[in-house]
Amino acid sequence: MASITVSANTVEMMIFFWESVADREKVSDKYLIELAEQEDLKTLYDDEFSKDSFRKVLSAISNRELMNNPTKKESRFWNLNMWMLEDMDNMREMVKLVKTLNLDHLKNKLSKDVKVIFIPGTTEEYKFDGDKLIINFFKIAINLYAETNVTIAGKEFNTYIEEKVLEI
Repeated sequence: MASITVSANTVEMMIFFWESVADREKVSDKYLIELAEQEDLKTLYDDEFSKDSFRKVLSAISNRELMNNPTKKESRFWNLNMWMLEDMDNMREMVKLVKTLNLDHLKNKLSKDVKVIFIPGTTEEYKFDGDKLIINFFKIAINLYAETNVTIAGKEFNTYIEEKVLEI
């Protein structure tokens, strides 16, 4: 039987960053470099957004600075991280959803092992990388007043994840 695992390691490391910055604490460049070098983030990087972009954006946020001449993806990443800082309760709810996500009921439908990875992304909604589904954590939307209160791209959260997993 195939296995399915969910990973939010990078998001969990980001929690430290968001909480530290929210508490007006400085986050060391060493930590930002370590974060940028996480294996799960490799699919995030391209010509417009690199490891250095990741570190540079988080460093600017930590230092309470604006970005100088950011690329579109750097600017989007800056805005998304600021959103997390402005609504820490929402961020915690998003993290809780990811950490409690259980997809074991899909095992019988899979022909190979699958890993679902949540990362703090830029503009992409999701990517496939072999047997991995990489989902942009920032695309999770929580609306307490809607019938379906947690969505990604307008679809109910669990339904969205299940559909993408079955596409692998």
